[in-house]
Amino acid sequence: MAEFKFSDNYTDLSEEDGARAGFQFEFNCERCGDAWRSEFVPFKAGQAAEWVGKAAGIFGGVLGNVSDVADGVSDKAFGLEHDKQFQLAIEAAKVHFHRCPKCTNYFCDSCWNGEAGLCLNDAPSAEVEIESAFAAGKVQAAGEKAALAGIHEGKHMDVKERTQLVCPACGAETKGAKFCPACGQKLAQKAFCTECGAAVPEGAKFCPECGAQKA
Repeated sequence: MAEFKFSDNYTDLSEEDGARAGFQFEFNCERCGDAWRSEFVPFKAGQAAEWVGKAAGIFGGVLGNVSDVADGVSDKAFGLEHDKQFQLAIEAAKVHFHRCPKCTNYFCDSCWNGEAGLCLNDAPSAEVEIESAFAAGKVQAAGEKAALAGIHEGKHMDVKERTQLVCPACGAETKGAKFCPACGQKLAQKAFCTECGAAVPEGAKFCPECGAQKA
């Protein structure tokens, strides 16, 4: 049987005993995560051991010893059969996955560039990359245009007056309003001197620090 290893992209769903005793494996694409699951193969020895164990619990005695023997046989048989079924599952999975010769990971058909013989991580689709770059360019250009519009609008904003962003009465966010939108409290509109930067009291015509006339 040809060697075909899955190291970190499979999940062992096998169960050794119980009504669901059997072998099943799930393999995942290492790009998109889509899974392929092998067909469930019953482990009859494990299922039989389960029923013997239940009977031993009811009758005890000789059946108890039989249960211990059945468990031992089941454990040994499970290990051998598990390796066999895992190899068969790997062979079946080969039909659903491609091994990239560059990154050595396994990929489903949707994540495989058949023309290049590589995964889409190492050989992206030119059409997809073009559309992605086109969309990114639009976003970048729109952002630059919006920034310029913001700069233009900002130049016309009154930045000489400072506002209270939190109401001192109720603690609500004011968003720069003259009155609190939550409780109606009048909010201070602080003005600052354009010459020295000192706070200018409301109603004052001249800066109390440098004497400059309030704009």
